[in-house]
Amino acid sequence: MTKIFRDKKRGEIRAVADVSFRCEPGKIFGLLGGNGAGKTTCLRLLATILRPSSGDASVAGFDEVTQPERVRANIGFLSTGTALYERLTARELVEYFGRLHGLSDDVLRPRLDALFAALDMNEFRDGRCGKLSTGMKQKVSIARTIIHDPAVMIFDEPTHGLDVLAARAVVGFIRECRARGKTVIFSTHVMSEMEKLCDTIAIMHQGRIRAEGSLGQLRERFGCEDLEDIFIRVAEGTP
Repeated sequence: MTKIFRDKKRGEIRAVADVSFRCEPGKIFGLLGGNGAGKTTCLRLLATILRPSSGDASVAGFDEVTQPERVRANIGFLSTGTALYERLTARELVEYFGRLHGLSDDVLRPRLDALFAALDMNEFRDGRCGKLSTGMKQKVSIARTIIHDPAVMIFDEPTHGLDVLAARAVVGFIRECRARGKTVIFSTHVMSEMEKLCDTIAIMHQGRIRAEGSLGQLRERFGCEDLEDIFIRVAEGTP
C-alpha cells in the first residue's frame, strides 16, 4: 500500500510507500519506528480510517477498499488519540460500544464481565470516565475496542503515557490475545516491548519497511544483539 498526502507548502508527502506484510492468526506483528515513520498511517489504512492512494489489503479475509464495513466488524483498533465520553461510567461506555456492534444482552453481559476481570477493571467499573487515571482510561479504551471479540487486533502504541504497572497489564493482555489465536498488529517505538511481544518485527523509516524478520533473524542479519542498535543501523542505512 501507498498513502500520499498533499500539502500546499511541502507538496507531495508519501507517508506510506509500497508497504507490504503478512500477519497470521496466533502471531504478533510489530511495526517499530520513530515519530513520523508512517506506523500510524499504515494502521489507519488497515482499519479503513484512510483509503490507500494505491494498493490494497486483505484483513480477516475482506478487502479494505471494497468491503470496509466487513473489515471494521472483524477488527479492534486502539489509537492513542481516541477520547472517552467523560460523563459515562467505564461499564456504560464499554456496554454502549458492545451495542453498537450489535451484541445481544445474553452475549454482551458475560463478555463485559470477562473483559473487566481480565483487564483488572472491576474496582472502577462504575467510575465516570472523566475521573479515571490515564492507565484506567487506557484500559477502558482497550475494553471498548475488543468488546465484540474481533479476529484481528490493531494496537497503535497502546502503552503510551502509562505507568509501569498499567503498561505491564496491557502487555500481558496482548500476549493473551496471541494465545487465543488472534491476529495482532502492534505499533510502538519502545524497543523492550518489541523484544518481549513480537513474533515478527518490521522496522519502518520514512514510510517504508526497511527490515523485517524475527528478533533472532534481525540480530543475525545486522550482527547486533541490541534491538536499538539494529534500529539505528537500519535508520542510517548501514548494511
